[in-house]
Amino acid sequence: MAPTPYPERVRSQAPEVDGLLYWVVKIILTPILRVLYRPWVEGAENLPREGAALVASNHQSWMDWIFLPLMVPRKITFLAKSDYFTGTGPKGWFQRAFFTGTGQVPIERTGGSASNEALQTGLKILASGKLLGVYPEGTRSPDGRLFRGKTGVARMALAAGVPVVPVAMVGLYDVAPEGRLIPKVHRVGLRIGKPLDFSRYEGMEDSPQVLRSITDEIMYELMTAGGQEYVDVYASQAKADAKAARAAARATAEPSVDEAPTRKAS
Repeated sequence: MAPTPYPERVRSQAPEVDGLLYWVVKIILTPILRVLYRPWVEGAENLPREGAALVASNHQSWMDWIFLPLMVPRKITFLAKSDYFTGTGPKGWFQRAFFTGTGQVPIERTGGSASNEALQTGLKILASGKLLGVYPEGTRSPDGRLFRGKTGVARMALAAGVPVVPVAMVGLYDVAPEGRLIPKVHRVGLRIGKPLDFSRYEGMEDSPQVLRSITDEIMYELMTAGGQEYVDVYASQAKADAKAARAAARATAEPSVDEAPTRKAS
């Protein structure tokens, strides 16, 4: 067997235990998706066959987390927002059962200590020799463009000493853009880039300049592979700005109390 290309500290230290539901869903959905969406995959040889790695992907649609894992042979564990594990009612129960059963890991996304806990959780997953999926944009693209990446992916890559594999999802925004629950049928693809080695920055995970440089390099690879327009603004900020603009437009369109017509008493 060829030696693993990863540092000793992140080689698999125990047999991987996968959620059974992950493989059940994969077996059932894969042939259905192949018929409906005719997905294509380029660069499949760039995904490591063994050992730990970060899989960094653009985030166009809520269906990204379905197509990416189902179209590659190895299991990818994602850090999923904790809301998926704490919902109530039938929808909450289904989400909790699905994400737990498929082996996904809940994290808080509120920043501060929650960000550090997410980092430590990711490092544990990588230390067991698994593939860890991350979306550097932090949230779905509101308009199909590629937005500025957050530096957590760079910090994790340096702390774990693992390569980053850029994966561009192509066509997913046309299938299910933000706000659309029922997906359209449209051909989609995955373009997997060559693993990015950042070992030259070892021990520099506390440098903001280094983290930004690494993150920008990852986003450049995603932009090139996916053919998306890049916007040097965080997607969360773009969403907040758009929401504020809509609120301002509604306020402008609605008459004020003083201007509202009064109704004469009959």
